[in-house]
Amino acid sequence: MTRVAILDDYQNTALGSADWRSLLGFEIKTFNQHLGHDEVQIAAILSDFDVIVCMRERTPFPKSLLDQLPNLKYLITTGMRNLSIDMDAAKVNGVVISGTQMLGYPAYEHAWALILAITKKIPYEDQVMKSGGWQQGIGVGLSGKTLGILGLGKLGSAAARIGIAFNMNVIAWSQNLTEDLAKEHGATRVNKDDLFKCSDVISIHQILSDRTRGLVGKEQLEQMKKTAYLVNTSRGPIIDEKALIDALQNNKIAGAGLDVYDLEPLPADHVIRSLDNVVLTGHTGFVVKELHELAYGQAVENIQSWLNGAPARLLNGD
Repeated sequence: MTRVAILDDYQNTALGSADWRSLLGFEIKTFNQHLGHDEVQIAAILSDFDVIVCMRERTPFPKSLLDQLPNLKYLITTGMRNLSIDMDAAKVNGVVISGTQMLGYPAYEHAWALILAITKKIPYEDQVMKSGGWQQGIGVGLSGKTLGILGLGKLGSAAARIGIAFNMNVIAWSQNLTEDLAKEHGATRVNKDDLFKCSDVISIHQILSDRTRGLVGKEQLEQMKKTAYLVNTSRGPIIDEKALIDALQNNKIAGAGLDVYDLEPLPADHVIRSLDNVVLTGHTGFVVKELHELAYGQAVENIQSWLNGAPARLLNGD
């Protein structure tokens, strides 16, 4: 019998999001908790599985782990890019890797959910109301303010359009952004320093790479207005976490909306959880019902095509 592991199904939705019963003769096991960061322990848990379905980068598969999984034949990642998988090592080990399509819109919707939550103090007001109170906080308006977009790609440009709908002045910066492209999306290209100095809200929409790791550090946070907010729905290490904590603890900026962190899942005792000027979500920016149905549905399709000798959506083929 072929054994399939579905990893990091935190919401316990994988089995209900696709027709896994169509995989006759398969044993399907879901893991609803993170397996941790100990590769020896992870390898011991997964050693008997022939197929693994992983959710984005939640569980990395470097060479050191792949070498401990001799039974693994097929690895499926949600999304068509996963930098936490060593593609070359998988190929050497004879492990076929496929991806699935993903939806972009949940990420920029979530960025705006965080922007509104932190600027309008929605979580605080919710707590006040549920404890019997009334009108204890005061939010800030967005109309006429400046929205800074760090990374004006597909997601960043969509977030920018929403800012324009809120009557915000949109400015943007990324290394290869041109004035014409910024203008095309209703934004003004500025240099990096001016983006941090002039923005009332900054939203990050960059891919994590060697170039963007630590892109927002102590210098950039100190350039921000004390009344400004920072929102990150991209990847945690784009921001220097130590510098961000210092800025928040000492009220160097007004607050932050965070969906991503250096270490995930975020430890229960992490200092960020104790700050009162942040709104936090647990890397749920892409987690919507429609995406789960798409990704897990295509995972089942991938397995069926792999059984037929022609794996679909191949990521490490010739």
